[in-house]
Amino acid sequence: MPRTLAEWLAYQEHVNPRSIELGLERVRSVWQRMGASAPARRVVTVGGTNGKGSTVALLEAMAQGAGLRVGSFTSPHLLTYNERVRIDGQDADDAALVASFERIEAARGDTPLTYFEYGTLAALDLFARAGLDIAILEVGLGGRLDAVNIVDADVAVVTTVDLDHMDWLGPDRDSIGREKAGIARAGRPAIVGEADPPTGLLDALAVAGARVERAGVDFFVERHADGWCWRHRDGTAMDLPAPALAAPVQYANAAAAIAALHALWIDGGPLAPQDTYAAVCRGLRHARIAARLQSLGGDPPLIVDVGHNPQAARALAAWLDAQAPARTHAVYGALADKDVAGVIAALGARIDHWHLAGLDGASPRGLAVDALADILRQTLPQARHDRHADVASALSAAQARAKPGERILAFGSFFVAAAVIAERGR
Repeated sequence: MPRTLAEWLAYQEHVNPRSIELGLERVRSVWQRMGASAPARRVVTVGGTNGKGSTVALLEAMAQGAGLRVGSFTSPHLLTYNERVRIDGQDADDAALVASFERIEAARGDTPLTYFEYGTLAALDLFARAGLDIAILEVGLGGRLDAVNIVDADVAVVTTVDLDHMDWLGPDRDSIGREKAGIARAGRPAIVGEADPPTGLLDALAVAGARVERAGVDFFVERHADGWCWRHRDGTAMDLPAPALAAPVQYANAAAAIAALHALWIDGGPLAPQDTYAAVCRGLRHARIAARLQSLGGDPPLIVDVGHNPQAARALAAWLDAQAPARTHAVYGALADKDVAGVIAALGARIDHWHLAGLDGASPRGLAVDALADILRQTLPQARHDRHADVASALSAAQARAKPGERILAFGSFFVAAAVIAERGR
């Protein structure tokens, strides 16, 4: 059997002939053979179209701010697989992951797990052995049939619902919302992080019997000159510092994270009410996550973001609108199964020059640069652009063209973000 982490990951790509196979029976059966120990005293599951990673980071930082022992599982990773599993703020090391994969392999028999299912089981296994107060689990795809959903969460969070992964989840927000509602449990809190959720999400949560808490209905964000206030309909209110994470949308993510913590202590812990305020403030100031409007410095500054669908592009547009005016260069690449025209239209004339990057060499799903340029031309006929075979070439061209006082925004995919961060680190 494989012995190194790299060998295990390569092996996992071939155990199941399908890279994605939604459904809980296979992964649940293996987890039960492994003992199905609880991953933590309390579990929060975070689903949604966008904002999941940021909400996990905020929850993790807030819980750590209270002195709790915290594990978080996220996907995909940017630079190393180890980023997916964190305990007390530290990425899992190779030896721990390999040992967990060996336990999974011994338990699975002939059950054909997918790459993501191996990773989910490894996270649950390592968390169960770590004596955690809270485990925070990010849903991979959808919710109802995602491997993470084998765990009955104490609190479920749905950050946003928008059009993405439509081949798997359905053709509209209602259908997608119903799938994402599947992470909620009867009688337990379900936090809805957007103010205008689809009816399908709310109907499915009602059918599930979840205790729904909605942004703008049960909890509120009130911005003011010196920061903001989080307020709950039960009278709880906190005057808070601005999130360290950039972008206006981070207030909504932070509000959903606070609502999840509030629901936990209402239900008996592990976070006591008197500890919540200080923990939330520390979490807001210290939460960090790579490639979410991450500034890599320089002049012109280089900002990198994983935004890859129209909703994420609208959040990028809102961030650009809130900045001082400056000529903006985009380094943009996309996967072929994304709504590329929707992303381009959302940003529109805010981008002064598009440096297009082909991703067909980075992923079987990657869009070649000529196809990307065709979509740009059809969507924004007057857009100025150049074409490059890969991200490194597009970044080099943007850096050569951009002048001091302008900005470079690299976005469109985790593959774009990872390539830019790796290139900048050389």
